[in-house]
Amino acid sequence: MDLTKKYLNLLAKEYPTIGDTTTEIINLEAIMNLPKGTEHFVSDVHGEYEAFQHVLRNGSGNIKEKIKEIFHNRLSQKEMNSLATLIYYPENKIRLVCSEFEDQEEVDEWYRLTLSRLIELCVFVASKYTRSKVRKALPNEFAYIIEELLSKDGNGYTNKEDYYSEIIGSIILLDRGSEFITAISYLIQRLVVDQLHVVGDIYDRGPYPDKIIDTLIEHHSVDVQWGNHDILWMGAASGSAVCIANVLRISARYDNLEIIEDAYGISLRQLLTFAEMTYPEDLNSCFYPKIDPNKEDYFEDEIRQITKMHQAISVIQFKLEGEIIKRHSEFQLDHRLLLSDIDYEKGTITIKGTEYPLLNTNFPTIDPADPYTLTAEEELVVEKLVTAFKNCERLQKHIAYLYSKGSMYLTYNDNLLFHGCMPLTEDGEFMGMEIQGEQYAGRKLLDKFEEVLRKGYLNKDHKDNEKYLDYVWYLWTGPVSSLFGKDQMTTFERYYVADKATHEEKKNAYYKMRNDEKTCEKILNEFGLEPLKGHIINGHTPVKEKRGEDPIKANGRIIVIDGGFSKAYQGTTGLAGYTLLYNSYGMVLVSHQPFTSVSEAIENEIDIMSTRRVIDRELDRKKVRETDVGKELTKQVSDLNALLAAYRNGDIIEKTRQNHTVLK
Repeated sequence: MDLTKKYLNLLAKEYPTIGDTTTEIINLEAIMNLPKGTEHFVSDVHGEYEAFQHVLRNGSGNIKEKIKEIFHNRLSQKEMNSLATLIYYPENKIRLVCSEFEDQEEVDEWYRLTLSRLIELCVFVASKYTRSKVRKALPNEFAYIIEELLSKDGNGYTNKEDYYSEIIGSIILLDRGSEFITAISYLIQRLVVDQLHVVGDIYDRGPYPDKIIDTLIEHHSVDVQWGNHDILWMGAASGSAVCIANVLRISARYDNLEIIEDAYGISLRQLLTFAEMTYPEDLNSCFYPKIDPNKEDYFEDEIRQITKMHQAISVIQFKLEGEIIKRHSEFQLDHRLLLSDIDYEKGTITIKGTEYPLLNTNFPTIDPADPYTLTAEEELVVEKLVTAFKNCERLQKHIAYLYSKGSMYLTYNDNLLFHGCMPLTEDGEFMGMEIQGEQYAGRKLLDKFEEVLRKGYLNKDHKDNEKYLDYVWYLWTGPVSSLFGKDQMTTFERYYVADKATHEEKKNAYYKMRNDEKTCEKILNEFGLEPLKGHIINGHTPVKEKRGEDPIKANGRIIVIDGGFSKAYQGTTGLAGYTLLYNSYGMVLVSHQPFTSVSEAIENEIDIMSTRRVIDRELDRKKVRETDVGKELTKQVSDLNALLAAYRNGDIIEKTRQNHTVLK
């Protein structure tokens, strides 16, 4: 039996009759003529959970746009704002609204009016999906009731007016109005976005990356393109000591050790004890953490401890990095072996032939003759931390999720998504590097990076795992890393040398050449996409809008959506992030002003102020048939037509319902 016949026989088990086969063909053909679902792109959320949640809940303004489409002639702006806020935060808004009424009759009337509006809106946002898809999205408790209410149309409502009114009346009478409004609000949130793309950097800077991942785990359809800060945590969870040191250093630098201790329950006691015993107190130290000026609940003793821990883990990091550089000559990072360039007696360092004084000369754990070897105490600290990171159940759950939903890049509906850059030489060729004895460049380089990342995690309990984990660190800091995109990371100089000329990190040629259409077309070609249809979508580098930088480059071929979700970047960018929407009508870039707070959003109905900018507008409304999902459905239809032909010419025997039985 050839493979085609074998495959068709397997397919026949699912579609045993001509009737089953033709029904599924009709179903799939109909689905392909529905409008394309809405894709929502976000990037560089950096632990800013509340702002991320709000953008997710309002669909980057998509919900408010839907409300305007339906109610613009019937509701005031204040009423539309109130309805939008209710959909974003139903539980909180219901409590607030109901507390303002004087009696139950007013509450019931508000329920009746609000339910009517929500149902009308839900019918509208559900209209682009099949009933089957909507049914799968319904909350279990109210599935039957919502499905009935969503089925009403102009003629049906006339014939069933009393029927629908009685359903709403019964919901209110049985004191389920609050729960029903909450359920249908979350259903609307779910239906306005079909696919969420997170283009990297969930971790670091902000305080709650763990909550963001918990939210993503509950999301109905999401993919992640790993960012440089994400892979640092991925390496840490895989047992990379140098990635753990970097994670802790960054958390200490931004006064964010709560993510380690509180969110993930990883004890830093060993590190704290070592730091207290080893490093002198110096509140003017270059390791003094960056304190949020709005933070009130901190103590000077706590800052003193963080400063010491910050210095201790930084020195450990520099030592561990030196050992990796010495193991891998192919990394071409010997110039970063800076501990060897320090004159420990004079307190100076020589960089590129110039001698500079050090801002801090406390190196109690460094042997000038052997500067990269950890002391016994440092080794113990590292060993304890590696064990804690590898055995942290919540962290491992989150990192396993990133591996299951993530990738170095994604091609989806003619677009190429990756976090940082496509490493290029100065003459526009793809940069190459040697990995495990072979040379890689372009798409193959990113594929190889992903392979070693995954092997590093899968082999985290193997003794020889460093052969993979060293490359995870390289992705964080290496010049040919698509996630880093600079010639070097001058962390040491930024701490120890005042002269800012030593802090320079030269960006990869990609960042200059991405303004050129031909370069973008070359990259899209490399990933098998049509250059004149596709877009490159990046994050990683904050767009400095207030300085006139445009996130849309190369005549629309590339879109950069890192506009500063992280509060640390907002002073530079002048806004609080870009997001992107891609629906059946085209592509819209949305820029956001800073998010204040959830309480402000609920009590004062203050939404994030957003500006929408059309990038591409479809001449004809795009259908599912023209998407990647449509391509898969087309293949399925082709297979089903082959099965249908096999039934009709007798190559495969149709199983009638009488003999298609299941043995019990």
